[in-house]
Amino acid sequence: MFTFFFTMMLIYWHPKGMHEAIPAAIGAAIILVSGAVSFSNLIDISAKVSGAAVTIISTFIMALVLESIGFFHWIAAILAERANGSGIRLFWYTNALCFLMTLFFNNDGSIIITTPILLLLLKSFQLKKHQQLPYLISGALVATASSAPIGVSNMVNLISLKIIDMSLYLQTTMMFVPSMLGLLFLVGMLFAVFYKDLPRTLPPLSVPITPLSFYQHPLRHSEGYDYLKISEQKMKGILLFVLVMRVSLFVASYWHIPVEWVAVTGSVLLLGWRWYALQMKPFDVLRKAPWHILIFAFGMYIIVYGLNGAGLGHYLVQQLQPYVSNLFHAIFTMGSMMSILSNVFNNHPALMIGTLTLTEMRIDPLILKAAYLAMIIGSDIGSLLLPTGTLATLLWLHILQKYRYPLPWSTYTKISLLVIPPTVLFTLAMLYSWIFFLSLVHLL
Repeated sequence: MFTFFFTMMLIYWHPKGMHEAIPAAIGAAIILVSGAVSFSNLIDISAKVSGAAVTIISTFIMALVLESIGFFHWIAAILAERANGSGIRLFWYTNALCFLMTLFFNNDGSIIITTPILLLLLKSFQLKKHQQLPYLISGALVATASSAPIGVSNMVNLISLKIIDMSLYLQTTMMFVPSMLGLLFLVGMLFAVFYKDLPRTLPPLSVPITPLSFYQHPLRHSEGYDYLKISEQKMKGILLFVLVMRVSLFVASYWHIPVEWVAVTGSVLLLGWRWYALQMKPFDVLRKAPWHILIFAFGMYIIVYGLNGAGLGHYLVQQLQPYVSNLFHAIFTMGSMMSILSNVFNNHPALMIGTLTLTEMRIDPLILKAAYLAMIIGSDIGSLLLPTGTLATLLWLHILQKYRYPLPWSTYTKISLLVIPPTVLFTLAMLYSWIFFLSLVHLL
């Protein structure tokens, strides 16, 4: 237990910008030296973690390729044009961008790429800091919560799917509709909270919103590429390719093909196209790819596995077993429990602990899967109550600080306390209703 708290303290504190993979590796080393995890356990951990980590890294590489050719800046330029001078219309478009970024890639990648773009977009509209806040906070909440509809948008969700022995296809069938309704509810709540602060008419642009202006802006890190060499027709073709590759993940899951094979294929093809068509060698993207994810995921799972072996899993089973006897109780108990644990311990270890606990319970297979999906809602949405709930939120705050837009935790929690609890309860209710409906029509 000491090792776990020591690791989480270092992750939250991150002295001198220490990456979260380092404390995870240190904690895992302590667990291994203590003998709490055996060599056979390591093989089991590798099987559960490696596929998810490779899938997420592959989608990150695809996102980095698209960023290097100005794809996301092209999208942002379209948003600025479609807003047509309306701050309210811009609110809905920016949230749609953050949602699609997570759906097509992953929540961390969405935060990393969209936050600087939003900052520049809002600054170009000459909005004051308090006017920028609704777009930034809502974008961050939506980007992180949008990993709930499909398991492939979040690494810890993918790892948990492997543990629970649930296919990506089945997870999406049971989860997509209720979580999408939950996201619409969340955006509606955010719109109601921020309505009075949204500018009805946007000021004139200080600089033209074009891919080139993004490229030349000093806040952007220049790689020396000319974004204008990609035509709009090619951009649309790339968008179609990304969509096809995303759909292919679910087709692969349905046919029991490892989704990481499809993800790697997509990233290799996109890297190869960029090298062949634009003469851009892949090394810059490969250097920027988040290889540390492998270390972080592996290290955290070793720590959680050690905790589980020390009796934590058995204790949680004893405490929770009486409350998961039927579908309704299982959904609301596990979803609420995961929301609390995620905000206290961070959603990565919390969901791993919860999933391992579920596998030790003797409950009906349908109730087990429903309880797992409820935990996903708690992990992906309920965790947003505090900035410590997800690494994506901590990363977002770090990016804002880097771009000289410091945001106090108190400002964040004033909004999250209003919108997150009702969104979690609403989404859990939708999950119960949807699974009950599917079971009635014999689709489960």
